[in-house]
Amino acid sequence: MEAEYLILDHPADLGIEARGETLSEAFEQGAYGLTSVILDPASVRPVESSPVRIEAGDRQQLLVRWLTEVLYLYDGLKFAPRHFEIERLSSRFLEAQVRGEPFDPGRHAVRLDVKAVTYHQLQIRRRASGYWLQVFLDI
Repeated sequence: MEAEYLILDHPADLGIEARGETLSEAFEQGAYGLTSVILDPASVRPVESSPVRIEAGDRQQLLVRWLTEVLYLYDGLKFAPRHFEIERLSSRFLEAQVRGEPFDPGRHAVRLDVKAVTYHQLQIRRRASGYWLQVFLDI
């Protein structure tokens, strides 16, 4: 199965549906989906790396915290993410490298302002073809 993500419409929010052969791939695809909502990923060069380490109570909280960290890199640290590589993932721990570059409003095409990653209709499922997840963003 090929890893992929899909943007879902919702009346008040915007959703991401992501798939991967592994849970790590599905989490990575969720981050790619989030990034594509915020800005045009093609405008970002993956020239710098930012390490991410997260602990959480369960996989659902881990997913929300992972995507919230990606959002914080962009909003809080003005870092435009482009590439995601999860190096370690368990039910309560995630370690990853996020590659991108400092945000440049002259080069990076901004799309939408994402306020938060929510628990609304959050789902993570194991299927015969791999993992599937759904998460909604407050925009």
